[in-house]
Amino acid sequence: MKDILIDSEFITLGQFLKLVDIIQSGGQAKFFLLEKDVYVNQLKENRRGKKLYEDDIIIVENVGEYRIRTQKLNW
Repeated sequence: MKDILIDSEFITLGQFLKLVDIIQSGGQAKFFLLEKDVYVNQLKENRRGKKLYEDDIIIVENVGEYRIRTQKLNW
């Protein structure tokens, strides 16, 4: 499982797919999710706007398994 670090409270599934270089542009997310099985916390997901939060587990068919991590700011 690969940890993916984000610097905000959440990231959308479409943004995530682009961040991890699975797709090249946000516009491809809709078509990718129609063709491939993607699971968020063991539930099949096809909404590119689905919000992903810290400790969410994303499994992309034939690609890999990822966990969302947020960057903690220490003042």
